[in-house]
Amino acid sequence: MKAYIFPGQGSQVIGMGKELYNNSDVAKEMFEQANDILGFSITNIMFLGDTESLKQTKVTQPAIFLYSVILARLLKNKFKPAVVAGHSLGEFSALVATEYLSFKDGLILVSKRAMAMQKACEKNPSTMAAVLGLEDKVVENICSEIEDIVVPANYNCPGQLVISGSNKGIDLACEKLKEAGAKRALKLPVGGAFHSPLMQPAKNELEKAIDNSNFSKGRCPIYQNTTATAVSDPNEIKKNLKKQLTSSVLWTQTMQQMIKDGVCSITEIGPGKVLQGLFKKYNKNIIINSSSL
Repeated sequence: MKAYIFPGQGSQVIGMGKELYNNSDVAKEMFEQANDILGFSITNIMFLGDTESLKQTKVTQPAIFLYSVILARLLKNKFKPAVVAGHSLGEFSALVATEYLSFKDGLILVSKRAMAMQKACEKNPSTMAAVLGLEDKVVENICSEIEDIVVPANYNCPGQLVISGSNKGIDLACEKLKEAGAKRALKLPVGGAFHSPLMQPAKNELEKAIDNSNFSKGRCPIYQNTTATAVSDPNEIKKNLKKQLTSSVLWTQTMQQMIKDGVCSITEIGPGKVLQGLFKKYNKNIIINSSSL
């Protein structure tokens, strides 16, 4: 069984999408439509901007979404997933690529999500940290012992977990995790505590936007971040999507479930190769396919 997977924030690079824009009328039209919908020239930042501009949450998220969704569209008949999944933001790319959401509705949702997250970050200064070399249970226990908000945010693969919380809480957690034997407990250069209770203001805004979006029956099941199970009912997808911003990304559990369900090959649709790297770490036998046109 073949799965297509879509990356999240952090895989952006200057110049991504430029080749698609220059070589395809379909891509050019979609990028220009995005500029109109967003009300600013995201193509200028993606193709010609600087790293700092592209790193802003309100730019990064729609930029990665656009590149992923347009690439999936250009693959045409090559894009035949049995199942899909996306890491955090990538879940929205996956939903559009498999027609649960229209391109326009998906882009509007991603833009509102990014703006709401940026606002929540400004309201509650906070951060995230990558923890390497400890069992998930050990990390969970240490987080639960800290009085400030600190929670597991991204279960990326066994031995690699990202935590999220207040600045003070993350500092304290990093100390305790190193004492417990973590190979690394390193703060990340992010704007806030994504996938934690500190994203509640953003969640409230996103819930309204999700309710105002039209979801349809998609092409194949999607493994969702909050459940790590394959879902195909649009109402259930909406319900899970509403929980995503304040819940952990269960990517380790998603990989486990996908392989258990019979996935034997994956194709990553988007910039970078982060997710296929995580799959390879988890299961060396997984077949990695190219997403080139």
